[in-house]
Amino acid sequence: MRTKGRFSDAEREAVYRAIFERRDVRRNFLPTPIADAVMMRLLTAAHHAGSVGFMQPWDFVVIRNRATKRMVKALFIDANAKASVQYTGVKGALYRQLKLEGIEEAPINLCITCSRRRGGSSVLGRSTVRATDLYSTCCAVQNLWLAARAEGIGVGWVSILDHEALKRVIGVPKSVTVLAYLCLGYVSKFEDQPDLEAAGWRSRIPVDRLIHDESWGNRIHDKRGDGDAHHQGLHKNRGRGKNQTGRRTTGVERQPAGRGLRHD
Repeated sequence: MRTKGRFSDAEREAVYRAIFERRDVRRNFLPTPIADAVMMRLLTAAHHAGSVGFMQPWDFVVIRNRATKRMVKALFIDANAKASVQYTGVKGALYRQLKLEGIEEAPINLCITCSRRRGGSSVLGRSTVRATDLYSTCCAVQNLWLAARAEGIGVGWVSILDHEALKRVIGVPKSVTVLAYLCLGYVSKFEDQPDLEAAGWRSRIPVDRLIHDESWGNRIHDKRGDGDAHHQGLHKNRGRGKNQTGRRTTGVERQPAGRGLRHD
């Protein structure tokens, strides 16, 4: 019996595929322009993120002008030079080899901001945790990122920037917080692994090490011993709903019913 409101198997797999195949893209951008209608779909998806008190604190600055991108790239170069001194030896050499932005290569740059005064002085749900407006804006970023992946569009987050200097370049008011500077464009390919994982900078932490049951430290382990098995299988099969032997899977968790989690 189909549960009311549940997605079909194909729809559900598409959602998980977008999540698992999302990448922070810094290379492989194509000069193909993003149509206005597609860009509006992405921005509308971002705008439909959840927000504390329904304050919707975000704004979107869409940048296509090459001269503006060039000025932002100069800000990145300056900030990256300062950041690189934190790393020495092998780590420093690896850092200097990493490509950490695609500002000028991407057809569109997008600055997402957070207006922290929106909704007035008393926003429902924000009285004890003031930063929930920032968290809400991060949800808008993720919505856009996943929608972009479904459209075949790569997104890269440029975090190595002086946001106060960036405000002056693109005219963001002092009272508004810059939250994310993104590079968007169609790409020649999406990488199988995140760039930093492929480069050996860091490895993905197994998810079962990060799950606590009821209280901190009471860890849960997946019986399969690999909490990322679904991620790996779905990526290899590009969401076709089959495991590596070609058998149809029984569900999104890639395991028969009744195989659950165990506690320490």
